[in-house]
Amino acid sequence: MTASSNKRAIIVGAGPAGLAAAEVLARAGVAVVIHDRMPNPARKFLLAGRGGLNLTHSEPLGDFLARYGAAQSSLETAIRAFTPDDLRAWCEELGIETFVGSSGRVFPKQMKASPLLRAWLVRLADLGVQLVTRSRWAGWNEDALTFETPDGPRTEYADVALFALGGASWPRLGSDGSWVKAFSARGVNIVPMKPANSGFMASWSDVFRDRFAGNPIKAAHFAHGAVEANGDAIITQAGIEGGAIYALSSALRDRIDREGHADLVIDMTPNLTAGELARKIASAPSGTSTANRLRRAGISPAAAGLLRERRGGPGLPNDAAELAALIKACIIPLTGVAPIDRAISVAGGISWSSLNADYSLKADPRTFAAGEMLDWEAPTGGYLLQACFATGRAAAHGMLVRLG
Repeated sequence: MTASSNKRAIIVGAGPAGLAAAEVLARAGVAVVIHDRMPNPARKFLLAGRGGLNLTHSEPLGDFLARYGAAQSSLETAIRAFTPDDLRAWCEELGIETFVGSSGRVFPKQMKASPLLRAWLVRLADLGVQLVTRSRWAGWNEDALTFETPDGPRTEYADVALFALGGASWPRLGSDGSWVKAFSARGVNIVPMKPANSGFMASWSDVFRDRFAGNPIKAAHFAHGAVEANGDAIITQAGIEGGAIYALSSALRDRIDREGHADLVIDMTPNLTAGELARKIASAPSGTSTANRLRRAGISPAAAGLLRERRGGPGLPNDAAELAALIKACIIPLTGVAPIDRAISVAGGISWSSLNADYSLKADPRTFAAGEMLDWEAPTGGYLLQACFATGRAAAHGMLVRLG
């Protein structure tokens, strides 16, 4: 199928938001050209697929929407128009079966992104969508968009344009935040971008770092204030990261921004009360070393190393109740946030105050924005991709209305 109208749309960025918008526009008969600076489209989407491609989540929609925090009211209309169930149905139309994992997360049965992306690109090609790769957006020239390509500068004119250039995390995959200056100069308010779903820095001793960097802390309970999560984390050379840490990242980041540090509280044995744990430790035969008492209690060597870091030296309490209390509330001072280029996503971006309800810019109603360029954040678990799909489609519908 090819475009059947004389309307033309330019999309800058070939990630999920841009591709989703292209599909909606092309189905309506609009001629669509997508420009992307990378040699291949959706590089970050493919990277996400290496871990199984968590597309969305199966929890009730009200709970799902609450995951977006302060941005819920801004994103709700778009997500209700393209829900997690709609995303799963769309995958099925492409021949990609999905399933709900034990955590409620939704994955393709093939557990990777490449089959879905291939089927999607075939559909877009059949709809007449043109994809121009190795084409970096260079800014506006009055009403035209300019691009730098291997064949030299290229100028594009269109009735409407959509930007879906991502945030500033993982810049080697295409999202480097370089668009901020041009949009600011055009009168768009940009909320400074910060790492989201990121790791954190800690002042490890040389002995602990050399021995345990790369080791997991498994099946623990992590908390900061009222925010908490069960799961795993990984000790890094500079600090700590992993799924459970990402769930706490916005709270930890905001505390560090305010006070310069934040305390991460780890319960190494969330399935045991302090009393049960103390009795288990005390049941060890007389003369049992502390290391063996910890092993009997299910504490891994890396977790035991964290306990020693917390104490500031190799010695741990001999008293079973005191040792149990330390295991149930091991406090790790975090001193900073890992760099934004290592974060899974970002907070900040184009302020909602600079957007109309249809995702067009108030400063230029023929220009739209979607995806991670906008000021929102969400935990991992399918919420990031769902919002990218949904805002891309919502912006496309807004573009269709603008086109009449």
